[in-house]
Amino acid sequence: MQVTETLNEGLKRKLSVVIPAQDLSARLDARLEEMKGTANIKGFRPGKVPKSHLKKVYGRSAMSEVLSDAINSTVTATLDERSEKAAVQPKVDLPDDQDTINKVLDGDADLNFEVSYEVLPPVTLMDFSTLKVDRPVVDIEESEVDAEVNRVFAQQRGFEDKGDDAVVEDGDRLGLTFKGTIDGEAFAGGSSDHAHLTVGAGEFIPGFEEQLVGMKKGETKTIKVTFPEDYAQDDLAGKEADFEVSILHVDAPKDGELDDEFAKSIGLENVEGLRTAVKDQMRNALDSMSRQALKRQVLDQLDDGHKFDVPGDLVDAEFNTIWQRVVHEVEHHGRSFEDEGTTEEAAREQYRTIAERRVRLGLVVAEIGNVNKVEVTEEEHQQALMAEVRRFPGQEQQVFDYYRKNPQALAGLRAPVFENKVVDYVVELADKTDKKMTRAELSKIIQDDESEVPEEHHH
Repeated sequence: MQVTETLNEGLKRKLSVVIPAQDLSARLDARLEEMKGTANIKGFRPGKVPKSHLKKVYGRSAMSEVLSDAINSTVTATLDERSEKAAVQPKVDLPDDQDTINKVLDGDADLNFEVSYEVLPPVTLMDFSTLKVDRPVVDIEESEVDAEVNRVFAQQRGFEDKGDDAVVEDGDRLGLTFKGTIDGEAFAGGSSDHAHLTVGAGEFIPGFEEQLVGMKKGETKTIKVTFPEDYAQDDLAGKEADFEVSILHVDAPKDGELDDEFAKSIGLENVEGLRTAVKDQMRNALDSMSRQALKRQVLDQLDDGHKFDVPGDLVDAEFNTIWQRVVHEVEHHGRSFEDEGTTEEAAREQYRTIAERRVRLGLVVAEIGNVNKVEVTEEEHQQALMAEVRRFPGQEQQVFDYYRKNPQALAGLRAPVFENKVVDYVVELADKTDKKMTRAELSKIIQDDESEVPEEHHH
């Protein structure tokens, strides 16, 4: 076997490979020897077919298999010898001249082919103790616990229809349609054909719910509101908007008291137990958001601290995955790139940069995990699967079956767990400062993080 490097530019490699005819003949003989024991040919007893006859009957098809195996094993062995890892499956170019191929298949010519691939770049890790991260600290106010307890009470107590003459009061649960405009122009996420809200629960932007009080079922009116300055969507923050609202139905809370009896009815000991459970849930949600904010800071600094070329093939694959979702989101909402205040070209460029960042960070995270022996245990893998299953109430069995039948999707659940463990490892070494902030400020950090790429939709 003869290997000649014909291209070595950045991460790109091209090799010219020659496998001599006698090597292929030896491989073919070995293959025919294997077949001899199992071949079933009329007029011969099993295992007694002469090799020359086998070659006449099966030579061509056996040679095709031999070529395929020879190419794959040669490529693998060559990369091992060169201590290179291909970013994606190397591309093999065979001669396109049929006469040459026929000669090779007949064992009369050497096999010449070219292999093109990109190598994974070497990653030199930065010193993690130079990283500086702010650890969000959010206090839970008693008033927030009160509001959440009242929301649980209202939700669990249930609602009943107030009838056709209903007038909206504080605490009622409404079905409504709304169309929002800013300076006469509709905006993304500003309309719904059937939304639900509980008046006074603060689920919509400030000032929206209060203006619904006194409206009647079937009534339509225009409500004027101003988006808060710290609103998660920067393009809406501080803007004045008009919402044309129609009330579809009005449900009032059923009678009942927020007392120990109510707490028992939802499986808790007393009202104090309910407050504790609510507070724990709020703390868990804040801890999870806090970890997400930490992760964002770590990934941003890892991105800044590692600058190297990344394989174009990997970037293309990542970009295509993102772009499919972007196009799906835009079309799904019946919008265009111009509606989103951009052009397709600018959006492509933006998401290509994101794809490149993701690939680079993926290689950095893999290297950190590799060097520091970070591993995902079988138990953690199972926990990730159960968490995914719980995301689809009522469809648990289908989701479970989906992962059982798709080993690749199941393996994919390891990646986020691995990434989180690597981030935890880096955070331990980083210089940490506690930073007090409000829940709204923490939410905004998380929202900004999530607005980068549309959510991936499984199943």
